[in-house]
Amino acid sequence: MRTRILMMLVGVLLAGSAAPAAAEPLSQVFKRVNNAVVVVRTTQKQMAAGPERQLVSMPGLGSGVLISADGKVMTASHVVQIADDITVEFLNGELIPAKVVSSEPTADVALLQLARLPANAVFATLGDSEKVEVGEEVFIIGAPLGLTHTLTVGHISAHRNQNTVYSGISRSDFFQTDAAINPGNSGGPMFNMQGQIVGIVSHMLSKSGGFEGMGFVVTSDMARRILLERSPFWSGIHGYMLIGELARVFNLPQPAGLLVQGVASKSFAEQIGLRPGTLRAIIEGEALIIGGDILLEVQGIPIMESKKSTKVIREELSHLRSGAEIKVTILRDGKKQELSTRIP
Repeated sequence: MRTRILMMLVGVLLAGSAAPAAAEPLSQVFKRVNNAVVVVRTTQKQMAAGPERQLVSMPGLGSGVLISADGKVMTASHVVQIADDITVEFLNGELIPAKVVSSEPTADVALLQLARLPANAVFATLGDSEKVEVGEEVFIIGAPLGLTHTLTVGHISAHRNQNTVYSGISRSDFFQTDAAINPGNSGGPMFNMQGQIVGIVSHMLSKSGGFEGMGFVVTSDMARRILLERSPFWSGIHGYMLIGELARVFNLPQPAGLLVQGVASKSFAEQIGLRPGTLRAIIEGEALIIGGDILLEVQGIPIMESKKSTKVIREELSHLRSGAEIKVTILRDGKKQELSTRIP
């Protein structure tokens, strides 16, 4: 009996001493995934300040993350949507040209294709953002204010559904986080503590211009669905939706249209002949670049106030094959015109 009791006590003590496996330290997780994080350097045409009304080439900077062995990089749409040239910089300083494969401005996610892979490339894994809960610790790696491969740590503050954060990015699910986000972080990855990508940095809300604890990150599941599970499409247009009073100010022949603000080189928009604006103006409190074309229809589908037409148009164009004709109707100099091109 005494022997049996001693054996039970030993079993209890041994069970109590068996500690769970220690979590990997953040410093080690950072080292493991940091090589997959990149700096996205761009040049794009912008209106010069002053009365000259000239387009000048301006540099831009964001972040991104290598997600596959064939050279795919995820970033934010607003970093590359109208970029004329894109160069991706890796941790070792190696610079590799890239091009846009797919970009969705209404969700603020984009996919790049590298011209080649760097030696000993490391890519990160997309995690399941559905399993991420409010309160979980996360970390972000990016290039805030140009300071490359900067680590910031925080928590998931909330999960925001579509159409609840920012009207210009209406099609995305977001994580709200208190991990510091600043200009240059856009497009960078947010990781869970296992080193899986659970989001792509989009933007912050701030009254001061600096970080105030409210950053917004597109969930990895949303990025996956839009960029990897749908046919790719990149318009190369930066536009502003004209509705209501603005539609009347611009004398649109219909309730809504898309004012072309910028056009990327080598894009569908340039190929078909769309012209961007040339004059800065503030109308109804909105800072706009006016004088460019206004899109009225694409493939016979009118631009509508509800923005549902944008989704329908994107789906229509993404399924077209090489040689197919694309037609758009525009308002140029007060007159309706039709432009067309064929997909290469």
